[in-house]
Amino acid sequence: MKDLYSILGVSKTASAEEIKAAYRKLAKKLHPDLNPGDSKVEQQFKEVSQAYSILADAEKRRRYDAGEIDESGQETVRGGFYRSAHGRGGEKYAHYETAGAGFDDIFSDLFGAGFGMGGGPRGAGLKQKGADVSYSLKISFLDAARGGRKRVQIGDGRTLDINIPAGTEDGQSLRLKGQGLPGFGGAPPGDAYVEVKVEPHPFFTRKGQDLHLELPVSLGEAVLGATVQVPTLDGKVSMKVPPGSNSGKILRLRGKGVPGRRGGPAGDLYVTLRVTLPDPPDEELKAFIREWAPRHPDNPRAKAGMD
Repeated sequence: MKDLYSILGVSKTASAEEIKAAYRKLAKKLHPDLNPGDSKVEQQFKEVSQAYSILADAEKRRRYDAGEIDESGQETVRGGFYRSAHGRGGEKYAHYETAGAGFDDIFSDLFGAGFGMGGGPRGAGLKQKGADVSYSLKISFLDAARGGRKRVQIGDGRTLDINIPAGTEDGQSLRLKGQGLPGFGGAPPGDAYVEVKVEPHPFFTRKGQDLHLELPVSLGEAVLGATVQVPTLDGKVSMKVPPGSNSGKILRLRGKGVPGRRGGPAGDLYVTLRVTLPDPPDEELKAFIREWAPRHPDNPRAKAGMD
């Protein structure tokens, strides 16, 4: 198949309106119902429609120009080879995919109301899969990590229950098969793609399947050691703080991170200790330090190579 711009007779810098105008002109000339029995013209019409389905969609056009998809709309793979797209019986380009190209509206404009992609009664003849649609959905950090179900209302007023898989990441797209716009001529509807926006958590941060948490501990707990309660995705658990722990010491709780996908192992929870002094300052502690510090000189900056 030749270059899509050449098929429509436009330049690569053509505007969206110029592309639409070129398609309208060719569609009116080549539509199979206006050229019955002419297989050559029918093939030209299919190629023109395929070209328009990609170039009329801003994102697909960008990806085509960048070489990410080929003339049939299929993903390209390394080495310059493509996955072929065939309709029933091996006929290439027998079905069209579009995301908002608006074929049916164009044919109604050209040939009158009630005239669809197949000509005559709407929906007869050629088939066109329904357009895909995109949505954005905000979910909590915990819902993304643990998984669950979310009820949302989509653009046409329908309500859908969306399954949020455990371990869902920010920016991940969930595909809802058949929940896009209706198809024409008996073709299936498009799909809905839901981009997930994960809200931040007050104290958890995520890196892959692992979670990170900064945990305040008192001076007494850090010096003498203690068993403290640590929040996790599933509630609080006990953790031992070793005696003599400094701020910045990292302790690991195995398997307390984000659940693995499809039943895989969960990540770990990394707990960074942050030693805190009493607030307000404790006078007894200050008096003790005044006596203790001169007898135990220490320069932690020198140990860190900063002095």
